[in-house]
Amino acid sequence: MNISAKIRGFYAAVVIIVMVTLNIFAFLLFPKSSYKSIKRFFTRTILKLIGVKVLIENKPDPEAKMLIMNHSSFIDIPIIEAVYPNDMVWIAKKELFDTPFFGLLLKLPENIRLDREDRKSIVHLLKESKKKSQTKTIAIFPEGTRARGDKLLPFKPGAKIIAEKLSIKVQPVLIVCARARFDSKKLELNPGTVKVIYMDSFHPDSQKEWLKELRDSMQKLLEEEKRKLCP
Repeated sequence: MNISAKIRGFYAAVVIIVMVTLNIFAFLLFPKSSYKSIKRFFTRTILKLIGVKVLIENKPDPEAKMLIMNHSSFIDIPIIEAVYPNDMVWIAKKELFDTPFFGLLLKLPENIRLDREDRKSIVHLLKESKKKSQTKTIAIFPEGTRARGDKLLPFKPGAKIIAEKLSIKVQPVLIVCARARFDSKKLELNPGTVKVIYMDSFHPDSQKEWLKELRDSMQKLLEEEKRKLCP
């Protein structure tokens, strides 16, 4: 057991809880037009306080209306919120919205609720995604939860359904070495660098298994980049 990493991990957890709490109060005090700036301030503060630096490769496509990302650490969201230039709306499972107090972090900015137990939820998902994509970028982790190993989890079909039904442009974004910096399962922090890679954007073809192919290409690139950045 790495005692130092555990101590740093506890410190990181305290920092995140405090910053998230202050973020929620800021949401309550200021108008919705300020939310983007508020999120950027608090997410960048979190990364600075826990010693995580973000390198960016390539550029975001301003025409892309959906970001598809891998998910391995609790700091994935702060990382993307801190560096992505446009306002985002996240798709998250219902249970997170229902979390006492901290669920406000999702409710107040009007993120999109996904109820996996309700078959009718896909109608709500499409309706809300269509509405929100007019002014914001939809952000989704198609794995559905944080991966624990080095392999990406299978991508759930929600991202494919939304992208195809709404005919929106998609940009994959790879987050490299986030779990190596903050393992939110083991609660260990190892300050250092993570990388955000904006991959080529595209218009999904419903006649192809593009989501599965995307997962494979993201997995291959992730393995290559991790060998260089956090072997």
